[in-house]
Amino acid sequence: MSELEKLYQEVILNHNKNPRNFKKPENSNRMAEGYNPVCGDKISIFVRWEKERIEAIGFQGSGCAISRASASMMTDCVQGKNRIEVDAIYSNFQKMLRDSKGDELDQPGELNALAGVRQFPVRIKCAVLPWETLNAALNEKPDPVSTE
Repeated sequence: MSELEKLYQEVILNHNKNPRNFKKPENSNRMAEGYNPVCGDKISIFVRWEKERIEAIGFQGSGCAISRASASMMTDCVQGKNRIEVDAIYSNFQKMLRDSKGDELDQPGELNALAGVRQFPVRIKCAVLPWETLNAALNEKPDPVSTE
């Protein structure tokens, strides 16, 4: 394992063990639930959406290290962002996970640590679940999100 891979693994494990924004923010006005039946990941995303931007965000739930780390990193990256910015970050994140040239994309925060997920296609669903759930929350979709 290269030094970079070791560093990325440490980042993922740290976000899993000590997730950022693992809470329901006060005065949340948007919420969605997501489920990944393959891995058993369950997540709830809570957003306080004001002035056309994410004023506060948090998550709760259980799941594998990849889904928890992705949710933790996501909440750090999108705090204070408007919808266009959130969509752009997610689009680049998806390209990183699905494109062989994805490593060339510059990701905000520590999202680059999840680039290795691309080597395990079934785990991509774990990494995108929080993002799809955030999308449902922002669009106020009442049905739970599923990766299937």
